[in-house]
Order: sequence, then C-alpha cells, then structure tokens
Amino acid sequence: MRHRQTNSKLGRNTHQRQALFKQQTSALILNESIKTTLAKAKLLVRLMDKLITQAKKNTLASRRQLLAFLNRRSTVNKLVDDIAKRNKTKTSGFTKLIRLGVRRGDNAMIAQVELIDKPLPKEKNQ
Repeated sequence: MRHRQTNSKLGRNTHQRQALFKQQTSALILNESIKTTLAKAKLLVRLMDKLITQAKKNTLASRRQLLAFLNRRSTVNKLVDDIAKRNKTKTSGFTKLIRLGVRRGDNAMIAQVELIDKPLPKEKNQ
C-alpha cells in the first residue's frame, strides 16, 4: 500500500534519481525554462521552491549547502545573486508548470517548468 508516501521514485534507484534532479535543477537555473515529463516536473517544482527559499537567505552556510547539492559554483551564484533577488518579496510560488500535451512516441504527458520572474528579453538596437 502507498499510505503516506509523497515522493515518486520514477522507476530509478536513489543515485540515479538524485543525479537526474541535480541536472534538471541546474538546467532550470541556467536556462530558466525546461521541458520534461509531468511526473518529473511536479517533483522538480517542489525541489526548486526549496532551493530558491534556501538561496534567499544569502549566507555563506546556505551557499555551501546549495553548492553541495548543485556541484557548480556558477549555478549557485546565479541562483543566489540573480534569481533569489528577483523573488525577494515572495514567500512561495517561484516556478510555473505548464502542460504542453503528450509526446508522440510514448504518449507521455509533457510539461514546461519555468521561473515566474524571468528577466525581460533585451531588445536589439538597430
């Protein structure tokens, strides 16, 4: 029975699942939008909200905890210096989940995860 089990294992062992979410969170931080399956997207939204909340503290200890999870200094710097500052006034809801439809090959539901406060695109001066 599945009583009181909140997380899905996504058919992977622990190390594969952790590596998957490290890569997806890094890609979401760097690109600010990714496409993935709906099951992965739902878990990714929860994880990203926790990471952004941790980054909003902006202490040395929080940076080290984020670095221990993300393993890339440039990703941590962008998360703390850019994304967390844009969301300083918010307490939750930093990411948005958009359902895109089904994938043609295996009929899996595809979703797009993106950060709410994306910077405006820079206009080219001609």
